[in-house]
Amino acid sequence: MPVKKGDRVKVEYEGRFEDGEVFDSSKHGDHSHPLEFEVGSGQVIKGFDQGVMGMKKGEEKEVTIKPEDAYGEYRPDLVQKMPRSMVPEGQEVKKGMVLAVELPNGAHAPVTVKDVDDKEVTLDLNHPMAGKMLIFKIKVVEIEPKK
Repeated sequence: MPVKKGDRVKVEYEGRFEDGEVFDSSKHGDHSHPLEFEVGSGQVIKGFDQGVMGMKKGEEKEVTIKPEDAYGEYRPDLVQKMPRSMVPEGQEVKKGMVLAVELPNGAHAPVTVKDVDDKEVTLDLNHPMAGKMLIFKIKVVEIEPKK
């Protein structure tokens, strides 16, 4: 039975950028087990959700996901400066660091320090993978049909 919206699936995957650099895998690092999610529920990026639709158990395929179906286009307006004094005292801030910032809705988002000097900190609020084309090898290992 092919995967449809509402099914719970377990997939093995490898995600890489266009240059071939692997950024995530279900076999290595933090996620050394299959990824489990409900198809169509927004638990994974849109392009990944769409990529598994129609696949069968044991099937493997490669999907290329455009930025708009992944982490969005890179937006220069999301690069902002703030006074250095707004950084909690004693917190080290260096160019290239990724900080977790609390959003108004209580969620945390990664922001990258683009630049820092005595007076200002320049933060990039874009997701670190914004604007990037993502290529995933996906293998469906289990399908639990929607009840």
